Amino acid sequence: MKINKELQKYIEENIFPSYYKNDLGHNLDHIKYVIKRSMLFAEYCENINYDMVYTIAAYHDIGHYIDAKNHEKVSSEMLLKDENLKQFFNDEQIKIMSEAVYDHRASMEGEPRSVYGKIVSSADRNTLVEVPLKRTYAYRLKHTPNNTVENIIEESRLHVINKFGEDGYAREKMYFEDEEYKKFLKDISLLAKDKDKFTIEYFKVNKIVDYKILFNTVKNMYPTNTLDEIFNKIYDVVRTYVSLSFEEVRNQIIEVNDLNNFNLKLKNN
Repeated sequence: MKINKELQKYIEENIFPSYYKNDLGHNLDHIKYVIKRSMLFAEYCENINYDMVYTIAAYHDIGHYIDAKNHEKVSSEMLLKDENLKQFFNDEQIKIMSEAVYDHRASMEGEPRSVYGKIVSSADRNTLVEVPLKRTYAYRLKHTPNNTVENIIEESRLHVINKFGEDGYAREKMYFEDEEYKKFLKDISLLAKDKDKFTIEYFKVNKIVDYKILFNTVKNMYPTNTLDEIFNKIYDVVRTYVSLSFEEVRNQIIEVNDLNNFNLKLKNN
C-alpha cells in the first residue's frame, strides 16, 4: 500500500492547512485519524485505489468552516472543482471521490453510492468517548454562547443518546467489522444514560469550573456522604485542570453554595 508521493505532497501542503480553520472536532488531527482508519478498512476491499481512499479522507471535512450543517456538500464540491487533482485522477475517479465525500455523513439517508463512500463513512466514526463530549461543548459555545452550563450539558447528553444510544442513527450502516467502534458505542451509551456520571465526565473532559453544579451533582450521586467527602470527590474532578490546593477549592465550594449558612441551619435544628 503506497500513496503517490506527489499527491501526498500536494494534499499536505495545500489541503491540510485549511483544517486550521475548522473547529476542534473537524481539525487536522481528526483528518489524520480518518485517513488512518480509511486505509485499514480499504484492506478489506478488492481492487481498491489507495490514492482515492487517501484523497477522499483528506477532503471529507474541508468545507466544515464554510457551512457546518452542509459541510459534506461543500466539501464534495471543493474536491470536484480542484483542478490540481486532474494531475493524479481521471474524471470518473474524481466524480466517485466527490460522491464519497458527499455520502460520508452518518445522518445521511440511504447508503453511500460506492465502496469508497462506505470506507470514509466507517472511518469517520470516532472511537474515543471524550471526543463527542468535546465536540458538543465546542459547538454549543459557538452557536449558543449565552446558554447555561446546565442546559449545555443536558442538550449534549440528549444529542449523544440520539446519535449513539440504542436507537441512535450512528449505530446504523456499519460496513466493516470494527471492534473499537462497538466498544465505544457500549461505553458512550452507558455514560449518557447516567446523568450524574455524564455531568462529571463532561466537566473533566472540557475542564469546566462550576462548583454549584458539581456540588449538587456529587451530592446527588453520594447522598450519604459527609460534606468533607463530597469536597474530596469534587477536588478529584478538578485537580487536573485547576491550579488550586484542596483548601482553596473547598473554600470556593463553601462560598458558592453558601454552605456556612447551611451548616448553621443544621446546628440550629
